Amino acid sequence: MSIIEKAASRIDHTRAPAPAPVVVEHDDQMVVLQPHASPATALPPAAAPHVPPASAASPVVAPGAARAEPRLESRTTTSKQGTRQVELDLAAMREAGLVTAASGRTSLLEDFRVIKRPLLQRAFTQATGGRPNNLIMITSSLPGEGKTYCALNLAMSIAMELDHTVLLVDADVARPSVLRTLGLPAQRGLMDILVDDKLDLSDVMLRTNVDTLSILPAGTSTPRATELLASSTMSNLVNEIAHRYPDRVIIFDSPPLLLTSESRVLASHMGQIVVVVEAQGTTQQAVQESLRQLEGCSNVNLIYNKARDIPGIEEKYDYNYG
Repeated sequence: MSIIEKAASRIDHTRAPAPAPVVVEHDDQMVVLQPHASPATALPPAAAPHVPPASAASPVVAPGAARAEPRLESRTTTSKQGTRQVELDLAAMREAGLVTAASGRTSLLEDFRVIKRPLLQRAFTQATGGRPNNLIMITSSLPGEGKTYCALNLAMSIAMELDHTVLLVDADVARPSVLRTLGLPAQRGLMDILVDDKLDLSDVMLRTNVDTLSILPAGTSTPRATELLASSTMSNLVNEIAHRYPDRVIIFDSPPLLLTSESRVLASHMGQIVVVVEAQGTTQQAVQESLRQLEGCSNVNLIYNKARDIPGIEEKYDYNYG
């Protein structure tokens, strides 16, 4: 049985009344995860037995449960230099269940620490097939499986790193939701750069009050989105943002794979791809079809989202060394 078939079969197992722990493999590590319904805590890799390296389409890492869409009140200002700045409501983000530096030690924060580590380790290795590995696409099979939630939390978690900065790109151009989730109005962004060659990235990029995090909105909707994403202009843009800063990781919130052609075109530019799988929601057939559409793409990973709570494990906990 292939690694993809094993990953897909695990999804059907979650429909049983008393699901067994999910085992997901990545590189030289096995992480054991108990299924549950809100953000999960993964056992440390050292607590699990050693397994052989996974194949190219590796299911990865840990679940983080999506919650109801937060209603935040962020605001945008423009500096004297013309740079647009966004004041994210970090307190409201924390209350809404999103990762922030001020959240304290929570199981959600630990989940995304587990998730980001292999992605960061690969991000600055040699490009695969000419695709820079610091370009990471977050997608799903269908809407509602938590891809924007995971993209936001992954970006916030990486922004907490000491040696990296993050650009979060809302590439779901048909139904952009990054700004809406953060309580911001729609603004010019990715599509506008691809249409207007006089616009520069700096004209539309939003800097935030998290110094290491910037946002590129989806921009103005257009029926030519697929063609624009497949254009040489897009290739030049992703190459520029991948290499402009040596410490930058770029997270793309992509459209769902099974509904639009934009996601498949976007995948052709990416060095790493993460597919969000909804526990007890995404069918085995949907996952298999999504992975089939990504054939030829290396570094394909899975996040198992919206799983059940582990009994006795609180979301916030106190663990001290010494």
